Amino acid sequence: MTDAIAWDPLRRELDRWQAAGRVARFWLRDDDAVEPTQALETLMALAGENGVPLMLAVIPGLTGEALAGRLAEETSVTVAVHGWSHTNHAGPEKKKQELGGDRPAEVVLGELGEGFRLLERLHPARFLPVLVPPWNRIDPALIPALPGLGFAALSVYGRARQDGPVPLLNTHVDIIDWHGARGGRSEADLVVELVAELRDRFAGSDEPVGVLAHHLVHDRTAWDFLSALFAVTGRHPAVRWSPTSELLEHVAQKRATLR
Repeated sequence: MTDAIAWDPLRRELDRWQAAGRVARFWLRDDDAVEPTQALETLMALAGENGVPLMLAVIPGLTGEALAGRLAEETSVTVAVHGWSHTNHAGPEKKKQELGGDRPAEVVLGELGEGFRLLERLHPARFLPVLVPPWNRIDPALIPALPGLGFAALSVYGRARQDGPVPLLNTHVDIIDWHGARGGRSEADLVVELVAELRDRFAGSDEPVGVLAHHLVHDRTAWDFLSALFAVTGRHPAVRWSPTSELLEHVAQKRATLR
């Protein structure tokens, strides 16, 4: 169950945007898709019922025709490259990382190129040239090589800088409590984070607010939060849930004006 009062700060912030004649842009990324599951069906149904476009970060080395067939007609779902096999290659004392400096760059980039081509073939109508690093981590030394593999953007976590070698389309609010119960986080805490992101945008940033989900580990708390978020924002005139393809065009245009 959700607490209606917990959502009041978000409603008030959105009302402020409406009074100023402004519209906040949100987008939804979900990580670790591999195959059709009931959890994925629930996510797609929830997003579809509320008109929320969805970008799935798909693990190339673990997926195949089953997911491709299921997504073929899902016009509001797009597919991004989620590393290669979501395997941790970092040392025991380091944070988990697949796209790190513990392996030769040519090996890592070779896997990313293979993953790009595989998902492009499996999802010709759904594929977007976006790299989502597992655990949101990538060795900075690899990033300049990404355009040569075909990637148009990189999606990690946190406020984006647009002066790097690849445009960033980041997420900012992760609904999962990875350091605790590994289920949904408190809706009150998540609302506080959403309001903070919106206040940053109101002050001048035009970066879309990215919400990050992981359908395979959602519990009732996570599902209830997404349902309430879509209900509150979907009915508000100061919100637009944006397709990833549209956001890619925006970051590319913005990057061009900065040069």
